[in-house]
Amino acid sequence: MNATLPLPKYHQIYLVLREQLEEGRYADGVPGELQLTREFGVARVTVRRALERLEAEGMIARSPGRGTVAVRRPGRKGGAPRAASAKLTGLLENIVSMGLATSVRVLECEVLPAPEAVARALAIASGAPVQKAVRVRSTREGPLSHITTHVPAELARGFGRRELARKPILVLLEESGVRIGRATQSISARLADAVVASRLGVEVGSPLLAVSRLIFDQKDRPVQWLQGLYRPDRYEYRMQLSRVGDIDAKVWVSKELTAQFH
Repeated sequence: MNATLPLPKYHQIYLVLREQLEEGRYADGVPGELQLTREFGVARVTVRRALERLEAEGMIARSPGRGTVAVRRPGRKGGAPRAASAKLTGLLENIVSMGLATSVRVLECEVLPAPEAVARALAIASGAPVQKAVRVRSTREGPLSHITTHVPAELARGFGRRELARKPILVLLEESGVRIGRATQSISARLADAVVASRLGVEVGSPLLAVSRLIFDQKDRPVQWLQGLYRPDRYEYRMQLSRVGDIDAKVWVSKELTAQFH
């Protein structure tokens, strides 16, 4: 147990066991409460809370006399949800595919003066009007991502809350005459605050995957700044790497990147 993490001990145990279940490590049965108590060095009630959460999510089944077993379901690895994925080559095409596989709820949509950080990212004057939209995207299994986007107001005149509930922003921008070009992206981690935790159905302090993406048009003008927070149990990136270079200086380079719908 990591005492420095802002997470309850039972939640740390839950995260570890969930990852092990996803890897298929407990195909022959999940260790009992007493064994897990010794492994993690915690009270039995702490382990029980972690197991109860896994059971509530349908990842394990517990019954007297049989113990605890991993639940395997069709299309899942080790009983856990398999992240749907899409290649990130062909950005607009994959956004369309994502829209067909998920649903979205628009929480906010308003035009406001651009804060300094937003203005800097979009290469516009501080205080210039931008459309801010906040959405939660979900799969059939529940909330997947909490997305905040900023678009220069002049480019967002043709769509609002109603359109955002039906189509991805990139599609709406294309329909407004914007020709999407390239994108830059960074990936890090963040802990869920109270607002995001309630919207994504996780506990406060839960680790989330944080994605920041800047979209440019074909004239290399920034047209959208996206900040996304994703549940790591429902979202993942995968890369295929190849070694290139001379024998004395070989390096790993990305050949292909996939990501769960977002």
